[in-house]
Amino acid sequence: MANAAQPVVTLVVAVAENGVIGAEGGLPWHLPADLKHFRAMTMGKPMVMGRRTFESIGKPLPGRTSLVVSATRTDWPEGVECFATLEGALDRAREIARRDGMDEIAVIGGGALYRAALPFAGRIHLTRVALWPDGDTHFPPLDPAEWAVTDRREVPASGGEPAMVFETLERTRPAESAASDRGG
Repeated sequence: MANAAQPVVTLVVAVAENGVIGAEGGLPWHLPADLKHFRAMTMGKPMVMGRRTFESIGKPLPGRTSLVVSATRTDWPEGVECFATLEGALDRAREIARRDGMDEIAVIGGGALYRAALPFAGRIHLTRVALWPDGDTHFPPLDPAEWAVTDRREVPASGGEPAMVFETLERTRPAESAASDRGG
């Protein structure tokens, strides 16, 4: 593990070729290979998500702590912690990650939360999906000067699933300086 004292804020996301990540409150696809990858990238880690993302999942996922950012909803199932701000959720996620010896905090969406968390992120587990679906939620653009691909695995189209590429991107300068450059 990298540095258990300071867990890395990591975005975990699947993005279509047109930037779409969501449609009408859900995913615009069902990709078992990506779901398996998502599970591997998030298991045991605190997961930070927005209210709509949690509602699309419908329940806390086993083996992971669900931290939801919502200023409106107050009735949460057992095992879910709610925060009015992203910063509050990230602070709690850091505590949990340190306690459990994890080196990452997984931010799993949706679109508004990815945009808010991007300045704090040091890593992205990105699934590039070879599709052009209709959708109403998009992943924010990445500045190629700030991110470098450190791991890449291609998965060919198979069994009705489109081709995918699993990439890990690392920020090329400290996340804190990127956040301060944006006034964060």
